Amino acid sequence: MHAHHARVRNGRLVLDEPTDRPEGDLVELVPLDEVLASGGDDLDRAERAALHQELEASILESKTGQLIDAEDVLAELRAQR
Repeated sequence: MHAHHARVRNGRLVLDEPTDRPEGDLVELVPLDEVLASGGDDLDRAERAALHQELEASILESKTGQLIDAEDVLAELRAQR
């Protein structure tokens, strides 16, 4: 996802940069301060709890040496093409 920047001028949002989005496409603009105030994403409480649980599990795996090197995973994926 590519973020676009707009300024408010005379009560209107003005986007002054090119886009490759299709004509008539609907784009939702959300003020940055609202995004940051809500934690920076649109996760609900259950999704955020699940994310934190997975992060904690990953940290534990890292501490116990149970991780797989990213280069190995990428090489395996490339070999499957």
